[in-house]
Amino acid sequence: MPELPEVDVTRQGIAPYVTGRALHGAIVRERRLRWPVPQALGASLAGRVVRAVRRRGKYLLLDCDGGHLIVHLGMSGSLRLLPHGVPPGKHDHVDLVFAERVLRLHDPRRFGAVLWTQQPLEAHPLIRHLGVEPLSRSFNGARLHALTQGLRTSIKNVLMDARRIVGVGNIYASESLFLAGINPRTPARRLSHARCARLVAAIKHTLRTAIRAGGSSLRNFVRSDGAPGHFQLRARVYGRAGEACRRCEGTVRRIVQGQRATFYCPRCQR
Repeated sequence: MPELPEVDVTRQGIAPYVTGRALHGAIVRERRLRWPVPQALGASLAGRVVRAVRRRGKYLLLDCDGGHLIVHLGMSGSLRLLPHGVPPGKHDHVDLVFAERVLRLHDPRRFGAVLWTQQPLEAHPLIRHLGVEPLSRSFNGARLHALTQGLRTSIKNVLMDARRIVGVGNIYASESLFLAGINPRTPARRLSHARCARLVAAIKHTLRTAIRAGGSSLRNFVRSDGAPGHFQLRARVYGRAGEACRRCEGTVRRIVQGQRATFYCPRCQR
């Protein structure tokens, strides 16, 4: 599933090519995504200029004259910048059409979304309940400690809760906890101020490293130019169950938390 790094890599890839450009419309081949693509999407977009491309959590936001496009990559989606005339593939569901190129959504599992809204984004039901951005200045040790107070749930599941912290995702939660030396099963309320500060630093480092690596391409994700990400090749614990820990040579273990796989080293993460 594309997480914050993959969405930010996509944002960086498309922003120079669409910012300041007018949309000519949209071609919708399949409306049945996670939420139905609006019937009149093409007419709604025609003539509107993209003023900025932003990210909020795992949502890609194209700020246009008089409204906003909200794009979610779902579990298997990616956005490609392509010249006109490239034939669509089986899972190429939506094209956003510009004068020089198209921005094409490829989504085999159809859990993505392309939505148009003219209401303030902070009031939109998909956006308004999102938690703190993990790469923002406001996310620090004190903020994380406050978020964990009284929570009996594991710290791994707190990191996965978008109502508290947005976009960290499964791969990067496991990697961050390893880097911070915190067992993923630790009840969140047991984390001290010092451990929260260490975990925040680990999360920021992990996410920034992943963005520089182009994200992770485990199955379907590719960047806007079609190239895969490479962070998965650097993973210390994720996907390495039964293999030797790269720090202590102990054995990496896999457990399931919240129906998602978690990877950790019992020696390094006590």
